[in-house]
Amino acid sequence: MGGDQHGDHKVAAKLGEKSVAYAILAGGTGEKIPRMLQSEGIDVEAITVEGETRTNLKVVDDVLGTNTDINEPGPKTSADDANRLARAIAATVGEGDVVVVSGSLPQGIRAEYYAELVVALRHTGAKVFLDPDGDPLRIGIKARPSLIKPNDDELSHLVGRELASDAEVAEAARQLVSGGVEEVVVSMGGRGAFFATKDKVILAKAPKVKVGSTVGAGDSVVAALALAEIRGMGLEDAARLAVATGSANVMCSGTQAAEKSAVEALMPGVQIEELA
Repeated sequence: MGGDQHGDHKVAAKLGEKSVAYAILAGGTGEKIPRMLQSEGIDVEAITVEGETRTNLKVVDDVLGTNTDINEPGPKTSADDANRLARAIAATVGEGDVVVVSGSLPQGIRAEYYAELVVALRHTGAKVFLDPDGDPLRIGIKARPSLIKPNDDELSHLVGRELASDAEVAEAARQLVSGGVEEVVVSMGGRGAFFATKDKVILAKAPKVKVGSTVGAGDSVVAALALAEIRGMGLEDAARLAVATGSANVMCSGTQAAEKSAVEALMPGVQIEELA
């Protein structure tokens, strides 16, 4: 459920009662994205570069039950462009804001960029949720973000060992928390997710649902976690909301987003188990 590796650099922040998306955009597709977000009540702060923002194609085979991703390369981005974006974000967020940093880095940007961004945003007093994968995540956790959301395979790579049981996943999540990350959420696909803090580790078991598409499932979980943080929800309530949101999302076809009513209907079916 982490960010992919083809150049989707996304930062979203909740500023008081306002949501803002920060992005590096290019070409005709880059012109459409702000209009689409603004129609949903989300403001956009964009750095415009040459080239074309990529379009990804998702092919669903209902007979074989497969999903195929065809991901285009994104535009090449300079370090100066990326630094302009970082300065724009840091200048507008502050204490009490939640900033989600997700997706892979564009061509031309160093793997250390997210770690540097996390440090800059922490100095503003904002909470930073970091959700890439690979080197940007491995390096980024050293900057001590408030939350990360690897899947079980990504967690295994982070700690450098195979995780063959729930107990091993929980221990690996605890290891990252002891290293300075406030909360580690480990997505487990249809099983649900582990949630680890300094006080406890819980497993939020997902309700059984019919899968339409897994596109955006991980992003929807992180969005729910950001909302839970903004609302001051406790760990178990946040876990129920996040897992129900991910489950509702996979019930949808293509890139369709789940309705709020679908999420609310699934929340009572999320079972919470505390791990010793």
